Amino acid sequence: MRTIDLARTVELSTQQVRNYEAMGLLPVAEREASGYRLYSQRHLDALRTVRAMMAAGYDRHQVQAVMRAAHDGDLDAALAVVDGRHAELDRQRRQVELTLDAIRTLEAGDTRHVDTRRFRALRIGEAAKAASVQPSALRFWEGEGLLQPDRDEGSGYRLYDQRQLHRLQVVVLLRGANYSFDAIRSVLDELSEGKPGTSLRAVERRRGEIAASSLACARASGALLDYVLETP
Repeated sequence: MRTIDLARTVELSTQQVRNYEAMGLLPVAEREASGYRLYSQRHLDALRTVRAMMAAGYDRHQVQAVMRAAHDGDLDAALAVVDGRHAELDRQRRQVELTLDAIRTLEAGDTRHVDTRRFRALRIGEAAKAASVQPSALRFWEGEGLLQPDRDEGSGYRLYDQRQLHRLQVVVLLRGANYSFDAIRSVLDELSEGKPGTSLRAVERRRGEIAASSLACARASGALLDYVLETP
């Protein structure tokens, strides 16, 4: 196939095909005496693998790492990146479950059912780590009125109790679902009034997005395995 034939097959421009080859996403193409590139079924399979990975949420650097490793015959390196993407999806699934727990607590409107005997309020770095975000995000969200941590009387350090951590879990999930700050404030207000409807819909939306990403990742993994195991 010529460049234009390959591009048309996968609905890309000829320049995009050349860019993909330059990035190492495709095997090096043979050239005619005239200098024109010649592509084979293997190049088409590589392109389809790349497109499947992008549809599954892999970023450009991850796709580059996987395809370069595949072309070097280093399947372990390629699968390490794949495992990382699946681990990220697993983390997101657990985030959804933590958010459901947080919603149940905030919906109750109090903390009577929360066992605080063994709980120590967390400083901002610890709270951020628990929610898998940066401390700067917590400071920003506090400025937006989404979080209201206590302050240590002696040091002035922010302290996040269990209720604030539950609010934090809700904020993280809603921001991940592209909710605006005004919408998040409304959700938190509803939860404090024992009305979880909006937040539960957001959780279901996020759960559906993660499920779709998991399916796309499975398809991408299948395409990758077909590609690396086929005879060059």
